[in-house]
Amino acid sequence: MKEWTRDDWENHAHNPEITAYYLYTPLCGTCQVASKMLSVVEELLPDLQLGQANLNYVEDLAIEHEIESVPCLLISENGEIREKVYAFHSVPFLYEKLKINY
Repeated sequence: MKEWTRDDWENHAHNPEITAYYLYTPLCGTCQVASKMLSVVEELLPDLQLGQANLNYVEDLAIEHEIESVPCLLISENGEIREKVYAFHSVPFLYEKLKINY
């Protein structure tokens, strides 16, 4: 997964296809597990627009989109947030979530 700035996210988010933006913090153990799960999903859905960012560097985004906790996966389409995922249950769960939206 590539690190995206806020500008990268906004550029990708306005595309008609589904875009996912994974927000994490480096000291969060749950985030580390979620990162590994998303790496697998990224391999399974190679055309999915998927980026990540350390939430500490995009604080304004957290305020604007009312991010409640990390890990958080923002799923957008045509510039609108379709869903915020906080519970990363399993690889199959994430795969189905993104494949349905993909």
